[in-house]
Amino acid sequence: MAKKHDYTPNPEIIARFPSISGNTVNRLNDARKSQPSPFFWHPPERQTHGALQQFIVANFRPEGSEDRSFRNPRVDRGPQPSAVAKQQSKRSAEDWTIEVRRFCAEHEADQVGFTPLLPEYVYEGYSVPLPNLVIIGVGHDYEKLSQAPASAEQQAPFHDLHDQYNRAARSANHLVNYIHAQGYHAKAYPGPMADALNMVPAAIQAGFGELGKHGSLINRRFGSGFRLSAVATDMPLVFDQPDVFGADEFCTNCQVCRNECPPDAIYNEKKMVRGTEKWYVDFDKCIPYFGENYACGICIAVCPWTRPGIADNLLFKMARRKARLNSGTEADADAD
Repeated sequence: MAKKHDYTPNPEIIARFPSISGNTVNRLNDARKSQPSPFFWHPPERQTHGALQQFIVANFRPEGSEDRSFRNPRVDRGPQPSAVAKQQSKRSAEDWTIEVRRFCAEHEADQVGFTPLLPEYVYEGYSVPLPNLVIIGVGHDYEKLSQAPASAEQQAPFHDLHDQYNRAARSANHLVNYIHAQGYHAKAYPGPMADALNMVPAAIQAGFGELGKHGSLINRRFGSGFRLSAVATDMPLVFDQPDVFGADEFCTNCQVCRNECPPDAIYNEKKMVRGTEKWYVDFDKCIPYFGENYACGICIAVCPWTRPGIADNLLFKMARRKARLNSGTEADADAD
């Protein structure tokens, strides 16, 4: 199907690209297992695309827009870290897991998952000195998200992006203080700016869903319309398992996000990235449009899994297909 948009990148953005491709930094077509390199949303001095980041961030807010960003000190992103209690409360990992889920649900989180910290979750040159991760997800307002990309005239998607990142940050920062009050250590990793933690693979392991063709997670409840934050801790926890429900398989044939992507940044097939074959988005094509359109968001808004009322039907279809494949009626499954 032909693309619906013609797009020419802004020369001012292109002029600020470094000589090295963002895809090279991400190690596209590299079969070696490795940690991710610090990248676009890391501090400018710690990554190759710092000048590009600074230019885009400086022009990131639509003219006349209310400043709801994480950089605004008046925006509520939760409390500062409290001191760790000297006496440690003793409970089982099972009990702490139940308590943390309850606490997060009472402090704005829409989904919570748990995973051990693995080396591939940590960016090169950084460290996370705590062994366990709590992943927090908050859902977008679909009506606002569906209007992506934002513009000076239509700012709802832009505002909702910041609102959800700030909500995820508040949930994480409140959880840190709850954990500290129990005598355990914790550190929050809120977005959108990157820190030591690469949250997407951690969220997959923590049961948040599968990686989609558009490079974002697909969750069985929110589709791709959600944002993440995380808390690292030494509190004992029971870990979740990945939730495989058919989104990856569905993406193999679905073309919706590819057809709607103005810069044609979404590949139709998986790529080898740092030793793993997975869906991948061409950074060099994506980021100019992202920068010009206040975070874009088209691909996650049009994803069939994100549209309210659609996911349940897709889940049923993929479960029926899996059952038929397992029973040996592959021809019937292919006909779905």
